[in-house]
Amino acid sequence: MQCESVSFYSEGVRLAGDLYRPAGAGPDDARAGIVLCHGYTGVKSLYLPDNARVLTEAGYVVLTFDYKGWGASEGPRTRLAPFSRVADTLAALTFLGTRPGVDPAHLGLYGTSYGGATVIWAAALDARVRCVVSVVGIGDGRRWMRSVRRPDEWHDLLARAQEDREQAVVSGESAMAERDEILLQDRASAELSAAARANNPDAVSAVPASFIDETLSFHADWVVGKIAPRPLLLITTEDDRLVPPEESQSLYDHAGEPKRLVVLKGYGHYDVYAEPAFGEVMAATLAWYRAHLPPQALDAPSA
Repeated sequence: MQCESVSFYSEGVRLAGDLYRPAGAGPDDARAGIVLCHGYTGVKSLYLPDNARVLTEAGYVVLTFDYKGWGASEGPRTRLAPFSRVADTLAALTFLGTRPGVDPAHLGLYGTSYGGATVIWAAALDARVRCVVSVVGIGDGRRWMRSVRRPDEWHDLLARAQEDREQAVVSGESAMAERDEILLQDRASAELSAAARANNPDAVSAVPASFIDETLSFHADWVVGKIAPRPLLLITTEDDRLVPPEESQSLYDHAGEPKRLVVLKGYGHYDVYAEPAFGEVMAATLAWYRAHLPPQALDAPSA
């Protein structure tokens, strides 16, 4: 696997990325390209290199990147800005399609967790996306945030969002909040997330309270039906207590054909990033891409 540090622009802001190529891939190849999108407070160096390794071994050219304000990318720090992330993803698609050895007519998306909603929005808006994989993704931001909270916690969250919204229009700034107060994790998710983030210098522990409003208004359910007739694979876990499997089920119910929903038994949210669940995720992912977006793009079926 060859990895090259790259940069490109989204809405005038410089983004940092990593471009992965299969060993031996040349500039005259016509390979399919896949953009990987991380989740809520993730960065390109967290989890995604493992996905890139598997996909490049299968023959794909892969691009990972940091959204505006995250990791090595420029822009206001640590904003969620979900629709801006969609714009970043579309810019990443454009950039990947310009790389030597990549066929711009054969591009796919892979998103995990919050990125699972991001790729659905991007694919719904842009017909260049030929194939989509969404893993433990969110269908409706408001429903999701409500589902993991007790009634008092939910009402406190809405009050906090209103207070921050009103203060921000006066001061120009959102108040900072502990990441774990906004992203309310179950015990297993909290432990696995903390362990993965412990040695990553780009991991953050505080985020703007504007995360609340931005998530409450982000609903992939609204647009997932626009992806068809392009293929959509949804992967979730049976025991996900951070993003319940009902989120992927709702996306599946709203999507058109061709579509597939895979429910992995006995795993939670963060289990999808480590073996043995990771192997099951990537086996289903590779089977879907090979069927609908073969790595040698010239061999891909016509639309």
